Amino acid sequence: MSIFSKLFGGGGGGSKLQAEPELHKEYRIYPEPKSESGGYRIGARIEKDIDGEVKVHHMIRADKCQSPEEAETMSLLKAKVLIDQQGDDIFR
Repeated sequence: MSIFSKLFGGGGGGSKLQAEPELHKEYRIYPEPKSESGGYRIGARIEKDIDGEVKVHHMIRADKCQSPEEAETMSLLKAKVLIDQQGDDIFR
């Protein structure tokens, strides 16, 4: 694979997990489960534009799932609950 393919996402080896965010209220959720021994750890990147600046929170949970698809679904659900419970406080 050429360096340009690596830089610009060519080659078809990329993950669909980074493609488009799930929108919840005014937040963008990017599911980012991590492959670990015994499964996939639930995690997501949560972003929101506040006062012209992109704020980012990296959510990581102890929960694990057996498949990447299940981990992606659970990551979205957990991120939505976090947003509903804490709102903009997640960026502090």
